[in-house]
Amino acid sequence: MNTKFIVNDYALIWTLLFQASVSENIYKLKQKMWETYKVKYNETYKDKLAIMKDYKNFIPNDDTIYNIVLENKYYDKIKKQVEKYRLDIMRLWDKNKKETTYLMDKIIRKDMPEYTFFIVNKEFGIMEHVINGKMIIGKAIDPKRPLNILYEITLNMIMNNIKIYNGEDKKFKVAIVELAVLNEYATRLNKRSFYLSGNPELLSLKRWLYPYWLMYLGVPKEQFMEYMMRDKIAFDADKYAYEKELKKMNLEEFIDFCIRNKRYIIRDNRL
Repeated sequence: MNTKFIVNDYALIWTLLFQASVSENIYKLKQKMWETYKVKYNETYKDKLAIMKDYKNFIPNDDTIYNIVLENKYYDKIKKQVEKYRLDIMRLWDKNKKETTYLMDKIIRKDMPEYTFFIVNKEFGIMEHVINGKMIIGKAIDPKRPLNILYEITLNMIMNNIKIYNGEDKKFKVAIVELAVLNEYATRLNKRSFYLSGNPELLSLKRWLYPYWLMYLGVPKEQFMEYMMRDKIAFDADKYAYEKELKKMNLEEFIDFCIRNKRYIIRDNRL
């Protein structure tokens, strides 16, 4: 899967204009522009999607607002900080590229588009999937749990590249994507089980899905006990027929299978 981590002036300026201010100086600049160029400031809000779609060739209808920010002495300082943040994310991504590639190829089993990540100020605390293959990232890397940002990036990518489900079916999608990223991917990266991580409200559903998930991963039935001990999730393996076809599916097909068979998977018919 091809990925790009970029700092784009238009995307960065747009985010500075329409997210919470990252400094007193930027706040004052925004206030001044708003008072002087209110109509142009408002018009700039519409540029977001156009920037994301074709950032290399984007030309604003009116570049007044962008030029004011570009010429401001504080913008250079902010951009340098964002460039450093971009390198930090890239190093983390590259260091774990092998397992991320394994996640996409062997667990998701579904082609992902080429992704461009627009890096902005980490102080914004945002991670937004804008359009297919384009995401804005501006979230601090937790020094105690640096891999968390990888989980969040991949979770966003996968969730937005699998078809939409509604109602109770959506729970299956979210739970299974969690199994892939917050559980299996995290377990591989950390070399210890992370199968009790994720949304507590989905834990009971994921426990019901777990036997089928092992089949999806291609774990032989004779190894189920080993995985149950590792992940601290117990079930009676003798009560489950081994579904050989599951390991041939991709993640979306597996979600569909689980939804079609939910009355058998949820043995007591409760989520």
